[in-house]
Amino acid sequence: MVDAIDRALVHALQLDGRAPYSRIGEVLGVSTQTVARRFNRLRAEAGLRVIGLPDPQVAGRSQWLLRLTAVPHAAQDLAGALSRRSDTSWIKLASGGTEIVSIVHTTQSDRNALLLHDIPRTAGITSVSAHYLLHLYVGGPTAWRGRAKSLTAAQESALRSFPGIPDRGTVRGLNAGDGKLLAGLGADGRATHADLAVRTGWSAATVARRMDELQQSGAIYFDVDIDPAALGFTTSAMLWLSVPPAHLDAVGRALAEHDELGFVAATTGRTNLVAQAICASPNALHTYLTERVGAIEHITAIETVPVLRTVKAAAPFSPGLVGLPV
Repeated sequence: MVDAIDRALVHALQLDGRAPYSRIGEVLGVSTQTVARRFNRLRAEAGLRVIGLPDPQVAGRSQWLLRLTAVPHAAQDLAGALSRRSDTSWIKLASGGTEIVSIVHTTQSDRNALLLHDIPRTAGITSVSAHYLLHLYVGGPTAWRGRAKSLTAAQESALRSFPGIPDRGTVRGLNAGDGKLLAGLGADGRATHADLAVRTGWSAATVARRMDELQQSGAIYFDVDIDPAALGFTTSAMLWLSVPPAHLDAVGRALAEHDELGFVAATTGRTNLVAQAICASPNALHTYLTERVGAIEHITAIETVPVLRTVKAAAPFSPGLVGLPV
């Protein structure tokens, strides 16, 4: 069970994933030791962790939402194999355990290996659809609003390290040293400058300076992983929506204001808008769909697919791929 301090800690980390325990404690009105103890308990019991990730555009990556249907006995093994790859994130078992939903990160150099080579030759897959992510309304740097409702406006202001719109003109493309830095932040977004200096071969001062440059420019951001069930959200579903193109942006922006949605994106494909609903119960999901989504004009069709389990959440990009079962 989590209490008000736990929820406030998660909210604080969402605002600044690298905020020192002492600053979080000062804002929350508790001791540094209390913050550290709560963080460690949530890490052990609810999977709490902070992860540093690159902005896909700066990193030269495209993002696809992959939707696979597999025979029942193969789906879990396939999801496990996908989770061990460095080019996947947010892998979910859905629709009775026979459907897998995953985000795939591709580059020109890998020639879309997973989409064009590995998936087609994998046994047990009965259908595949790949949706190019055109625009994120919620997700990535724009975090889920549903878990960020514990702090006051004054507390939020005290915790924000880089307020305002990032200045994307202040950073060059990521280099080899940045790759080592991101590998370290992907393993632990709260790693010390000294630890990151060992990984990169830079001085701690150089690490600190480069991280400030990358954060201020929006080239990297920090995500927070935690099991939603620990916060009382036990029911999740993927929503695949169809919207006339002229109204797509307006509907996407309207959905982005909903606390119940942890992900909203415009995509290619038969449906052109996808979202993930995260609710307290099946009845809460029903109420959300009928009263809030149903009230938005111009949604012409919606498919609701229950999520059974998240196999992999946000993940670092590290060298080396693990093959799929064939």
